[in-house]
Amino acid sequence: MTHFLRDILRQPAELRRTFAYLSGPGRHALDEAGEMVRSARHVYLTGIGSSWHAALAAGALSHSDGIPVHLLDAAELVHGGSFPKDSALVVISRSGRSAEIIGLLSKARRCGAKVVGITNVADGCLAQESHIPIVVPVALDHAISVNTYSTLAAAAGTLASTAADSFDMPIFPSMADAFADAERALADWQDEIEDSSWFSPGAAYYFLGRGSSLGTCHEARLLWEEGVKSPATAMGTGAFRHGPQEIVAQGMRFAMWIDGRRMREEDLAVAHDLRQLGASVMLIGQRLPENVADLTLQLPEISPAWQFLTEIIPAQLAAERLARLSGVDCDSFRICSYVVEDEYGLLREEISAPKDEK
Repeated sequence: MTHFLRDILRQPAELRRTFAYLSGPGRHALDEAGEMVRSARHVYLTGIGSSWHAALAAGALSHSDGIPVHLLDAAELVHGGSFPKDSALVVISRSGRSAEIIGLLSKARRCGAKVVGITNVADGCLAQESHIPIVVPVALDHAISVNTYSTLAAAAGTLASTAADSFDMPIFPSMADAFADAERALADWQDEIEDSSWFSPGAAYYFLGRGSSLGTCHEARLLWEEGVKSPATAMGTGAFRHGPQEIVAQGMRFAMWIDGRRMREEDLAVAHDLRQLGASVMLIGQRLPENVADLTLQLPEISPAWQFLTEIIPAQLAAERLARLSGVDCDSFRICSYVVEDEYGLLREEISAPKDEK
């Protein structure tokens, strides 16, 4: 069993642990952070890598609750953004040590902006230097961000709802039930994935979704790039229909996330038409009709607004499966490091040194 798969299988338990923390020891910091976001005139929501995808998911929640936020990834924000008076930054980073996060903290200090840090590491710079740190306890992943993605997305989403006064604490028991159901579904998902012909090493893969699922799409794309070592594309389903559909060809692979309540029939029609054009389609969602896709992965019941927390799990399993089919080591990074702590080049020093000597 790969380390990647081990991390995936423990994810429902880590999500339960996260919500137990947010409703218990972390509740005070969560409420303080919610008040800071509510009272700020300008709110920025940011991260880098998988943490940026968590920000995309939480940002969709925030906008749907009527709390507009500026969504810009940390690399763009640190080098191109500026913070007016009364700004608050919600910064997401699993380690809190990435180069862009360090630069952003320094910039926020100079501008007098307040910072809420959402992280998994208590001794990282983000936790140490934030005005309000929310440190989500989790056993760190072996390499690819799995639990550190979903638990930070859970915390960022909870903060977004708390800031909008829309988070209902009694929802915690139902969330725990949903995670337990997802844990029971793991074996079925694995069996369906193992038996499916949707997987094709070397094929072109596209990921489509809406709302919070857009964060899931981009996280799945990163899983393909980090784990399968294969290029992929992620975008909104609506955006895909305005030009990019011209690339559809026989043998292409599409994964689509179907929202729990919005645009369901419209997006199922897109899936149908993709198959008519010769593509192979995987659907992930709740209460999906059968025989609409080449691979259909049913999610257990969960509030549609929070579906992003469980819908990533089948995609993670799919990435691990394709990595094995492709003969790729998904447990190691060939080029990048676990935490990118500088902004120069691509190769680590020990890799680039022989080239320099030559």
